[in-house]
Amino acid sequence: MFPDGPLDHYRILGSMLAPALLMAATGSLLISANNRLARVVDRLRSLLGQWEALPAPQRAVLEVQIRRHRARATHVLRACVMLYASLGCFVGTSLALALDAFSGFALGLAPTLLAVSGVLSMLLASLFLGLEVVMAVRNFDAELDLEMSRRGGG
Repeated sequence: MFPDGPLDHYRILGSMLAPALLMAATGSLLISANNRLARVVDRLRSLLGQWEALPAPQRAVLEVQIRRHRARATHVLRACVMLYASLGCFVGTSLALALDAFSGFALGLAPTLLAVSGVLSMLLASLFLGLEVVMAVRNFDAELDLEMSRRGGG
């Protein structure tokens, strides 16, 4: 069953806008998450370079930092995976809405389930990014404390 008139086509296009807006939001979060991942990787490479130059007894402090940054990278990676899943769900939602309208609404709950899955994936990604931010601040505080103790100021 095809839509009967122009108004039906506009309703279909209108219903496809909500997933498109969510796709844009997901894309913005993906850019941010990928930038965070790049920064964590750069920091890890820097720490590994410092670690190799230190004598064995002094490596323990950097090993703790390296473990923390690996955990941060894991959180960002999980967030990225969730955001890519979310993006796929929103693209699927948009297509499912169009197919559903042209098939006489034969898809049932599929568009809604795709949309809910996308939103839940975004929620999980946000939680992982929040955890990573907390870890980043804690790592920074630990590095500041270490530097202050080295300089005799703390």
